[in-house]
Amino acid sequence: MDALYELMQSQLESTPTDFLRYKYNQVNWDARMFGLVGPRGVGKTTLFLQRIKLAHGAHDALYVSADHMYFADHTLYEVAERFSKDGGTFLFIDEVHKHPGWSRELKAAYDAFPDVRIRFAGSSVLDIEKGEADLSRRAPRHLMQGLSFREFLAIRHGIDAPVLTLEQALGHAAAIPGVRHPLPLFREYLASGYYPFGDDRDFGIELNQVITRTLESDIPQYANMNAATGRKLKKLMAAVSELSPFKPNMTRLAGQIQASRNNVEDYLLYMEKAGMISQLRSSASALDDLDKVEKVYLDNPNILYNLGGQRVEVGTVRETFFMNQVRVGHDVRASARADFEVEGLTFEVGGRSKTQEQIGGLDGAYIAKDDIEHGHGNVVPLWAFGLLY
Repeated sequence: MDALYELMQSQLESTPTDFLRYKYNQVNWDARMFGLVGPRGVGKTTLFLQRIKLAHGAHDALYVSADHMYFADHTLYEVAERFSKDGGTFLFIDEVHKHPGWSRELKAAYDAFPDVRIRFAGSSVLDIEKGEADLSRRAPRHLMQGLSFREFLAIRHGIDAPVLTLEQALGHAAAIPGVRHPLPLFREYLASGYYPFGDDRDFGIELNQVITRTLESDIPQYANMNAATGRKLKKLMAAVSELSPFKPNMTRLAGQIQASRNNVEDYLLYMEKAGMISQLRSSASALDDLDKVEKVYLDNPNILYNLGGQRVEVGTVRETFFMNQVRVGHDVRASARADFEVEGLTFEVGGRSKTQEQIGGLDGAYIAKDDIEHGHGNVVPLWAFGLLY
């Protein structure tokens, strides 16, 4: 335990607190237990350490990572028991899915030590969901995504832009204090701004490792797949990167990766939950069609550039950005007339030359237009949708 406390202290010393992610104020930090989940690399560990640094300390909090060597011969339950006996209150457990039987142990600790408030996080959404049945009534789950354009501006450039509601963005309230020309910063974000480690010198290599570990380790472990299936996932990811966005033909994809059609649907769902792709579903009113997948995208523009390089279509980048940013606070669906439907509003995404033809005659229809700095009427700068969280 002493080693765990020492490790926590060394990590706290290097944890910045000058900017807090959007999730920080959305989480109920007083809850007895909750989970923080999301794709690899989006900053869950930093959020936990920031909370300890700002609101707690070694006297009442402990941060541990379940993949630490300490847990080779100790259990999470044992740590919670010792922590309780030492008078601790807030137990933060990272990489919780790396510990076999984690959900049963946390349930037992929750029931046995009512004085301990447990917060757990995992880099794989998949394994968190797999173990959630034991904790569904005890631990609400908070999903954390990567950086918005607004958060990127604050973390990478020290620019403090206010959060906008969708209504404010459509009313042309978007502005970046002190920045007359937002497009160069927007281009930087599209290439390397979604992940907090995007300014690392080896960002491209690191992001590729995140993709590889998710496909070869996280998903196969969750679904009890073998190594050969992990390789099929990589093939499927490659196919998505070449075709994105596309209307999925499960039979064709199955042939490309030599898998059954039904398995391909499962693979795509796993990849979506792991933060590798996004699936745009139908807005049809019929229940049978409500969850029908109309298009498949890569999850965010950074992955798109990482896998596609110079071959990336600018139109694909624009649509990927819009869906990635707006989905955090809104239900984004496919539109019968344009690109997207968001809670009754219609959106067509395009460049400077995009016309009104696609949405002509529609009420509540907007064009999210790239390559412009300011909006007018129903034309909104694409970058403005990056200020929504």
